[in-house]
Amino acid sequence: QVQLVESGGGLVQAGGSLRLSCAASGRAFFTYSMGWFRQAPGKEREFVASVSPSGNSIVYADSVKGRFTISRANVANMVYLQMNSLKPEDKAVYSCAAGGTSGWRTSEYDYWGQGTQVTVSS
Repeated sequence: QVQLVESGGGLVQAGGSLRLSCAASGRAFFTYSMGWFRQAPGKEREFVASVSPSGNSIVYADSVKGRFTISRANVANMVYLQMNSLKPEDKAVYSCAAGGTSGWRTSEYDYWGQGTQVTVSS
């Protein structure tokens, strides 16, 4: 089992940057694919980015491609989401997730963190 705790959210002006962190505890973190998802008020949870266990395979949603960067540090049981050029529409609760495949479906992930709020002012 894996426990996930996100941090790094906050309030930022449009065009600014934030770096989200996800700390994992439990066994065999290095065997899990990791994903970041977000959920805005009144909307479905949506895929943001994912990274394979080795870090060699990365996928981004079109809406964040070129602005966000996902990375992981297996030795530290951490995964990160660097968010640049933030837009008001990026406002959401961001959650990290661990699963067996680095896909875009929420059903592919078995473990979820509580989330961290990101607010972008215009």
